[in-house]
Amino acid sequence: MSNRKADVPHLRAAIEDLVAGRCHDPFALLGRHRDGRQDVVRVFYPDAQEVRLVVIRPKSAPIEKPMQRIDTRGVYAAALPLRATYRLRILWADGWQDMYDPYSFGTLLGDLDLHLFAEGRHHALDQMMGAHAMTIDGVHGVRFAVWAPNARRVSVIGDFNIWDGRRHPMRLRHNGGVWELFVPEIGAGERYKYEIMAADGSLLPGKADPFAFTAEQPPATASVVADPHEFSWDDDTWMAERQEKQNLSSPLSIYEIHAPSWRRPGHGHAYTSWNELADNLIPYIQGLGFSHIELLPITEHPFSGSWGYQPLSLFAPTSRHGSPADFAHFVDRCHQGGIGVIMDWVPAHFPADIHGLALFDGTHLYEHADPHEGYHQDWHTLIYNFGRNEVRGFLIASALFWLRKFHIDGLRVDAVASMLYRDYSRKEGEWRPNIYGGRENLEAVAFLRELSTVMRELHPDAMLIAEESTAWPGVTASAETGGLGFRFKWNMGWMHDTLRFMQTDPLWRGYHLHDITFGMIYAYSERFILPLSHDEVVHGKGSLLDRMPGDDWRKHANLRAYFGLMWAFPGKKLLFMGGELAQRGEWRHEGELEWHRLGDTLGHGMHDTVADLNRLYHAYPALYAEDHSHHGFQWLIADDTQNSVFAWLRHAHEAAPILIICNFTPLPRENYRIGVPHGGYWHEIINTDGEKYGGSNVGNGGGVMADEGFSTHGMPCSVALTLPPLAVLYLSPVAAS
Repeated sequence: MSNRKADVPHLRAAIEDLVAGRCHDPFALLGRHRDGRQDVVRVFYPDAQEVRLVVIRPKSAPIEKPMQRIDTRGVYAAALPLRATYRLRILWADGWQDMYDPYSFGTLLGDLDLHLFAEGRHHALDQMMGAHAMTIDGVHGVRFAVWAPNARRVSVIGDFNIWDGRRHPMRLRHNGGVWELFVPEIGAGERYKYEIMAADGSLLPGKADPFAFTAEQPPATASVVADPHEFSWDDDTWMAERQEKQNLSSPLSIYEIHAPSWRRPGHGHAYTSWNELADNLIPYIQGLGFSHIELLPITEHPFSGSWGYQPLSLFAPTSRHGSPADFAHFVDRCHQGGIGVIMDWVPAHFPADIHGLALFDGTHLYEHADPHEGYHQDWHTLIYNFGRNEVRGFLIASALFWLRKFHIDGLRVDAVASMLYRDYSRKEGEWRPNIYGGRENLEAVAFLRELSTVMRELHPDAMLIAEESTAWPGVTASAETGGLGFRFKWNMGWMHDTLRFMQTDPLWRGYHLHDITFGMIYAYSERFILPLSHDEVVHGKGSLLDRMPGDDWRKHANLRAYFGLMWAFPGKKLLFMGGELAQRGEWRHEGELEWHRLGDTLGHGMHDTVADLNRLYHAYPALYAEDHSHHGFQWLIADDTQNSVFAWLRHAHEAAPILIICNFTPLPRENYRIGVPHGGYWHEIINTDGEKYGGSNVGNGGGVMADEGFSTHGMPCSVALTLPPLAVLYLSPVAAS
């Protein structure tokens, strides 16, 4: 009897699995199959009233015939001539629909793609995995691919199939553990998830696509098929010059921004769009003189209170601000405005939301199974299994995706220390040693080295930046020499030490000069960025201004002096948004910056201080060109415990030196003598106590003549200066005409 009838035992069993949602190999039952001298087509449409087969032959008009219902629950079959192709016509309750059969298409992914994926060496996974609107055999639709090697069945579900997991079960490609399916006649904008049946037969909650390129705006959790059209870039000039702008001897000053709370829209929407942000942020950054912005994570994340540091979609810009094309346009406009874009990227952990990566196919697929290795106690999040090829490849492909697809200029890797140490934030007995009995996470180290190596090979002009809070050796040394391969590392020690000093009452600062000087002991052990980051203005710490001692005037003077110290110290610069406004309140992610501060003298003065420091920083090579060499820095005064005064010189090859003097007491100092390398006129290029900044305007009338007959501090000449209170001076020699 023909297998078009459901009385063959294996066919009856297959139909039972299909109808019950247990079908692990739908292509063995559905679609086109040989049946003697002809083919048979089987389809499954449980809610259809009638299904017709449209037979298409060369040089003949299509023939339409009813398909036989071989199972009352919605399985249909019909004979098909060998050389014919076909379409379907389906009668639903609201009318007829013409469509192609998803099970009429062959395998979709190449064997090489699957092989490279299994080895963790596929560097363009965004082109292989996820949902791609495309045309196959002349038919428009969406190709879905997801990794779930231990699942019994995976289906793609969405509005297009009434979220019925029985309708579109996928094909398993065993050599990669990847499930694939082409769904015809749907396209960009379709919402979807994956319905996964675990090996034990249990049905998991609907899973968002780990490789989704866009998603619904939280708290909704579905993935969305992205627009396939490539963005047209106009940043050729920036990209051609990027290597020069981002090398070690270039000035790098970064404005760290949390996009949702920089400025809230005034039209009732919860979030500013990327286009609105570009309209307002780019001229603001240009006015302040920062070379780059750094975005707190903009990868899609379910909980806004995580500020993006608990992402679930490492290939999707958050939909809070618009589409992926809107984000690309934002980056493009930044580049056209001469501003680089760095983004925070989080491979250290992910949230345990049930619609996400946790127990993705019913097993610990992305995370470690052992909570001693796979669970972050501090953040209640899960840790990636860096030793698994596919997971390592997933993360590296994500990093490369942002650099290639969105022209991102650098990735700042969050929480590197939590990756490097198995005992991070754990007590004895709460962690597993490595194979040598040590605390180092060897798999994470190997992952970071591979990431930095691949980035250097494919995107040598892009930056990789580590937020690493310990003394792990060689963070910025090359992977080939045993380092991790980062371009820069945040200098967390400098940040904590100097903040501690600035919070100390000036009366006692003379006892704590080591908080300033200690940073120079290790200043050249890594290539550092000096950060005053978002972490320092939350969780009860108060704002930077609020942490300064004294009355309101002294608080502002202290903060201006702190910025003067920071911009003069070796290392690239990073300031979190609001610092330039002398924001009084602690940062709140659900609010916006205190823009009203631009309307008062001290707030606007702080803004102008930062702008002028940036202008000088970019104008004088001595302030940046030798950041990572001991040749670029020379102490003059580091032991004036009575006056809490520091002085040093910054040097650069074939450039004028810059003299820096810091007075960290509220008392002006008259005739304070400091050695300088040569005579002539030394121009006071900035005085943070200047009237325009809201200071008392004590200073040196624009500059001083050096005394060639008075040597001190190992220098042949000296200058006698008036040091303003709680202020920093920069002086530069003026060449004789």
